[in-house]
Amino acid sequence: MPDCAVNHIRDLVSLAIGHTSAQQALLVFDEQSPLAIQIAHAYTQALPDAVLINFDQVSPEEILEAIDRLSAGDLVILIQSTSFRLNQFRIRLELFNRKLKVIEHPHLSRIRPEEMSIYIDALAYDSDYYRTFGPALKEKIDACEKIEIFSDQNVLTYSSPFENAKLNIGDYSKMRNVGGQFPIGEVFSEPKEISRVNGKIALFAFGNTDFTVFFVEKPFSALIENGVLVDAPDAPSAFHAVLDEIRNDESKVWLRELGFGLNRAMNRKRRVSDISAYERMCGIHLSLGGKHSIYTKPGFPKSNRFHVDVFAAADRVDVDGMTVFQNNRYVI
Repeated sequence: MPDCAVNHIRDLVSLAIGHTSAQQALLVFDEQSPLAIQIAHAYTQALPDAVLINFDQVSPEEILEAIDRLSAGDLVILIQSTSFRLNQFRIRLELFNRKLKVIEHPHLSRIRPEEMSIYIDALAYDSDYYRTFGPALKEKIDACEKIEIFSDQNVLTYSSPFENAKLNIGDYSKMRNVGGQFPIGEVFSEPKEISRVNGKIALFAFGNTDFTVFFVEKPFSALIENGVLVDAPDAPSAFHAVLDEIRNDESKVWLRELGFGLNRAMNRKRRVSDISAYERMCGIHLSLGGKHSIYTKPGFPKSNRFHVDVFAAADRVDVDGMTVFQNNRYVI
């Protein structure tokens, strides 16, 4: 086990989560993938007093009993090669309802062997970086009237104010719940008037139908008209399959979330295959489909099913004419 993994997790647990030795820690893990084994071992080194439960060797009732013995403010770590199921028990939601802190690492089996070191690097917690650039970016998004994304000679223009941006930077001081899914590093929002998004954008990756990331060698362009993706003539067939699936269910392919990934361990070249981890990569991602669990709008029913992340080959991003992202880094 690399020392860096243990060090990253110690920082994550203490600096981001605020866990101390005065609180209990429960580690629930499986051994169904190499990365799950590595991450679980790193947590046992960083938290030697934690209670350990191998998910595959105990009954759901035993896990629930262990959770029942915890008190508000204690920590639960979930290390999952896929995603744990405990009958009708919605694990993270129930843990938060009990005022427990949560660190969740799901779908680790999607991470390929050659990507494991990148995932481990992505767990590093640079509090100064996240807590400086995250709030600064949020402040600009919350006050802006226009955002432009420049990519491969394309320009996508958001001629709209934005919703209150959300932070995923390991600072839970103003949040109801402490913790969530890791790796972290993201600021996201969406335009208040989605119909005022127009132009073209170059994409280099997208969420495939199996929830892994599909990368292309050459970015392809997507045409957006009035907030709807209407054409992607040079896209691969796998992308068109995603679009067809969305259209069959929702008629139109809406462009909703605009996400600013902050995690410098991942970028266009340093990749992981799990979509939920890679969306934190240092760069720009957007969502296709009418679903967004954070932002509700008239005309977008909660029954909408699709929220598919796509990744922009962004050369530059301007907020009200001021550049905030260029040369694969933030310049606020």
